[in-house]
Amino acid sequence: MRASDLHAVGLFDGLTDQQLEQLLAVGVELRFEAGQELFRHGDPADFWWVLLDGAIELVRRTAQDESVVGQMASPGRWAGGFRAWDARGVYLATGRARTAGRLFRVAATDLRALTESWFPFGMHIIEGLFGTARSIESAVRQRDALVTLGTLAAGLAHEINNPAAAAARAVAALKDTCDTLLSSLRQLADGDLAADQFRALDQLRVEVAAPSAPLDPLDLSDLQEDLGSWLTGHGVSQGWSIAPVLAKAGIDVAWCERVADVVTGPALAPALVWVASTFAATDLLGVVSSSTRRVSELVGAVRSYSQLDRASMQDTDLVEGLESTLVMLGHKMRGGLRVERRFGQEVPRISAYAGELNQAWTNLIDNALDAMDGAGTLRLTTRLDGDAVVVEVGDTGPGMPPEVRARAFEAFFTTKDVGKGTGLGLDIVRRIIEERHGGTIGIDSRPGDTVVWVRLPIDRGSSPARP
Repeated sequence: MRASDLHAVGLFDGLTDQQLEQLLAVGVELRFEAGQELFRHGDPADFWWVLLDGAIELVRRTAQDESVVGQMASPGRWAGGFRAWDARGVYLATGRARTAGRLFRVAATDLRALTESWFPFGMHIIEGLFGTARSIESAVRQRDALVTLGTLAAGLAHEINNPAAAAARAVAALKDTCDTLLSSLRQLADGDLAADQFRALDQLRVEVAAPSAPLDPLDLSDLQEDLGSWLTGHGVSQGWSIAPVLAKAGIDVAWCERVADVVTGPALAPALVWVASTFAATDLLGVVSSSTRRVSELVGAVRSYSQLDRASMQDTDLVEGLESTLVMLGHKMRGGLRVERRFGQEVPRISAYAGELNQAWTNLIDNALDAMDGAGTLRLTTRLDGDAVVVEVGDTGPGMPPEVRARAFEAFFTTKDVGKGTGLGLDIVRRIIEERHGGTIGIDSRPGDTVVWVRLPIDRGSSPARP
């Protein structure tokens, strides 16, 4: 190419022959054919592309379809090169040739050097514009992340508070129960209970088998009343307080009669109180065990969710990430909400940024729960699809109108009320899936059945496609 060729392009009006020669020295002329992909959405914008002739479509995947969001159809239209002004600049769409034609291509580093030399003030203005936009976007994203973190922290505190409070109550009750147990043993030791009588009493205690299924509340109430009456009739002053414990253990009046045959006189009351205390202590220890186990499970889920103890890129179990996300959002899954899991057994682990994927699952599941407004079914699906893994988050909410679905992944677009959404949730998810993992994401929606699908390649070198 010669300087006169560039003079014919309106974009270069105002450049001197010397400047055009400098531009030609760092650029190349490229010919392209119809259907050829020239640059891809999300890739680093390391080149500046200027159309000389022909036509190029700018394509973006929106929802489940590819849409043409612009075109370069006249000489001088340009795209890319953003890394001349922004170190993190990426192509905003995929450039695909509609017809055969020619391009003039310049590396972003060379474009920056020429711009600084020719228009130093203009360079400062452009850099300031990019920097301001990036700063504002970063601040809004950070605020959104902090709001999400605060919501998760509040929900997790609520989830941990329940078992922690239950354990604390059980420990307090266990102290009183142990005091009663030791007191009753002391009364037995002070009495005339022989060693063989105590062994027989303990054998009767060991023989008690817990009911195979919890008693019906009415049956349990009747049993408590029968035991209370029997205990009172046999001089057990604490009869009405220990009757519920004995009934819950499956003890009936016939068993008490067997105890009365072994332990007679004043020793009967402390003997039955001792038996009741052992059962109460066992129940309370069970509450402490289950409560602390639940706290441990929650801590494990947080560790899995945050991935703080693991490398950034790692072999990732997608189901583990989905399950830990459900735990983190457990405070929102109450009332009429239920979860339906359809996890494919053949789905392999994939190499991924696990913490970032969990952030994506959080946004998708949270949106699905909000859409159902407290009643419906959340469906989580994983399946193998050729050289990729597909994850689907579905809900039974009202669905998305086509015009909303088409803009769902745009930054700052939201349908939520003021103060309830920044419009960054799905944009963040799209960036995580497409830019960080080389995958694709889309939405299929109709009333009562909305599915957001994510396709992640098993081999990071494979090209993404619609599932």
